[in-house]
Amino acid sequence: MRIVFMGTPAFAVPTLAEVIGAGHTIVAVYSQPPRAAGRGMAERKSPVQVFAGSAGIEVLTPASLKGAEEQAVFAAHAADAAVVVAYGLLLPNAILTAPKHGCFNLHPSKLPRWRGAAPIQRPIMSGDSETAAMVMRMEQGLDTGPVCLAEPVAIGPNQTYGDMHDILAQRGASLMVRALSALERGTLDCTPQPDEGVTYAKKIDKAEARIDFTKGAREVHNLIRGLSPFPGAWFEVGAEGKSERIKVLRASLAEGAGAPGEVLDDQLTVACGAGAVRFVELQRAGKKPMPVAEVLRGFPIPPGTRL
Repeated sequence: MRIVFMGTPAFAVPTLAEVIGAGHTIVAVYSQPPRAAGRGMAERKSPVQVFAGSAGIEVLTPASLKGAEEQAVFAAHAADAAVVVAYGLLLPNAILTAPKHGCFNLHPSKLPRWRGAAPIQRPIMSGDSETAAMVMRMEQGLDTGPVCLAEPVAIGPNQTYGDMHDILAQRGASLMVRALSALERGTLDCTPQPDEGVTYAKKIDKAEARIDFTKGAREVHNLIRGLSPFPGAWFEVGAEGKSERIKVLRASLAEGAGAPGEVLDDQLTVACGAGAVRFVELQRAGKKPMPVAEVLRGFPIPPGTRL
């Protein structure tokens, strides 16, 4: 089939690769415009734009698709379908209806649970034991379209956002190729989402990343998992005015009790409002992620310290 692919971050690249590998004709790739990034603030192309360019595919980076000119360019591709994976721009109705069979979105959650901006992080932060990769036929509502294919994916008790991001990217890529095959055969059946069980995965706020040790250990553990490796849950240690912010990338539930935020032993087990967590991997500002033992060799945090 003739496919327009629309995606921006690394999460979308496996799907683009799988669709190309399945033999479909990619008539155009859409990605968000290059952004200034890094210390020099040089413009940086998105992972999808880089991958598509290396494959010799035309890449379009409009700032919006609301204008008549952009919509006419999109319609001129005469696509059978559009595949949308974390594109990041609103698709007006003129775009949604331009391909012969419509637009199909890969969504990494168990719809209608966790519609919205952070569907991988929020299930982990809420302690869900299962999520899903889903292919949905898009409509104008926020992740409200009928679901065409779904594959449940377990969330392990210590798995992080980074872990699940990679798993769901690969599972979702295979699922989208299966959906396109069914679409081509005329056997793709899309079922409306139920009205019950709708939740919204709101965008991660920077203020959420600071660890509140007055909360229970399981809630603290889930916060750490859900925000690792980015933006990273963090705590501060040191005297006021000379404190350092340290990210926690991995932790485990532990036994112990004390005042919330109190370091209980030399392995960096920290008391919470109920129970305790043991930090496993940390990242100091400007440094690479390291196991706790390595961090403590150069930056001691003795028992009794309050974080």
